[in-house]
Amino acid sequence: MGGLNQGGSEVLLMRQGTIQRATIGGYFQLRLPSPYSVPLFNPRDYLTKPHEYNQYIQDNIDLLCGDAMLELQSNAISTLANNQIPGTNTWVAIINWLNDFIQPIEKDYDMVFLDANPSFSMYTQIAIATSTKMVLPVMADDSSRRAIQNAFSLVYGLKLPSEIYSKYAFAEKLKEVDMPLPKVYMILKNRLTQYMGAASAYATVLQEIDKDVLSLLKTYPDMFAFKTLDMGIIDVRDFQTTGVVSAARGCPLRKLKSGRLELMGKRVTVREEYRQNCIDNVETIVTRMSKEL
Repeated sequence: MGGLNQGGSEVLLMRQGTIQRATIGGYFQLRLPSPYSVPLFNPRDYLTKPHEYNQYIQDNIDLLCGDAMLELQSNAISTLANNQIPGTNTWVAIINWLNDFIQPIEKDYDMVFLDANPSFSMYTQIAIATSTKMVLPVMADDSSRRAIQNAFSLVYGLKLPSEIYSKYAFAEKLKEVDMPLPKVYMILKNRLTQYMGAASAYATVLQEIDKDVLSLLKTYPDMFAFKTLDMGIIDVRDFQTTGVVSAARGCPLRKLKSGRLELMGKRVTVREEYRQNCIDNVETIVTRMSKEL
């Protein structure tokens, strides 16, 4: 929408203020009174063309804006999903809200990206159930290693602490209604290059993540969209200042100029070497995705 430098927040507020609140929260607000049957609506009323507000963004991208309102809606959505109504699988009806949104316009797009909250809230479950593939970004720390393990437990029902939880597991609920789970498509490992010596603690943590994933890959190959670690795990150098400037200016890395740039009234230096490294990383990821389009 333009980032800090181009008033992206103001544009978002404007989109939230339309008659049909043009965000994911606006669509969910429409569904709250009609949670188990699809009301008449036009998905395009909720979409935004970022190109109309930010010249740096290509005109072939549409956006369903995020919305802090989701946090307010979360309890209501969970309650509706757990209602007991004879003849109605309320959980499945709720979990398909995004499918209901995408289906009428799906043929207009090559790919749909869902940027999900790292928590396993009901709206995150809706996003995961709508997806066919899942990208897991990790940092070189123990918390990310635990997060990967938690993701496999929460999404796929692996290594649950007790059989008691199996009945209520996300994977089990989808299985009961023959809905497929997304496959793990890519694991992006962010690394701070200057600290990534062979004997560093960072390298050790990332190696442990590799071991965990390899073990799962051997035991549960159907959960993955790749057959070897080299096919599915990509090392991504930390974008540091270059990434911050790109996001704050609302400017994709390829269109970002190197040198001294103005950012919120201050001058910031973007080195060409770092910018090109970032572009190379993004191209590696996009090339991997493009092979399966």
